[in-house]
Amino acid sequence: MITASVVAAADGEPHGFPSGFPLLPQPAEMIIGLIAFGILYWLYKTKVVPRLEELYEERAAAIEGGMQQAEQAQAEAKAALEQYTAQLAEARTEANEIRESAREQGASIVAEMRAQAQAEATRITEAAKRQVEAERQQAVVQLRQEVGTLSTALASKIVGESLEDEVRQNGIVDRFLAELEAGEVAPEKVTPAGQDA
Repeated sequence: MITASVVAAADGEPHGFPSGFPLLPQPAEMIIGLIAFGILYWLYKTKVVPRLEELYEERAAAIEGGMQQAEQAQAEAKAALEQYTAQLAEARTEANEIRESAREQGASIVAEMRAQAQAEATRITEAAKRQVEAERQQAVVQLRQEVGTLSTALASKIVGESLEDEVRQNGIVDRFLAELEAGEVAPEKVTPAGQDA
């Protein structure tokens, strides 16, 4: 049609539907345009616009659901943080209790070990005292026997007779040592023979 109008314009004929209005289209073009507009309008109204609205609602629902999920995730994260903080505080409290318990146990163990060491030292000291006393008694007995033997030998030489009788010897020696311990025997000054006192 456009080519027909261009050809007609070249021929010198008047242009346009009414000859005085060159911008008005031909009635056939107008009808075809209205039908095409109606078909497009119907297509948009029945197919495109409902689909766009459906996509818009889905998108809005997705955004709203995403926001709800984000809020829910944020609430869950906050709850997890509070739970973690509570667990951390509980763990710190428990660690302090364990530390205090260990400190108390350590102190009681040290006190117990000191008491055991003191008891062991006392036991060792008592055993050493008993051993020293036993050795002293043994030395006294041995010394008495030696003093008795020497005294008897000396007395035998002085008296000139044998004092070897054991019963008599033990009686004399025991009596002499008892007198000596009691302080009843006074030492006498012995002068050598041939000298005057």
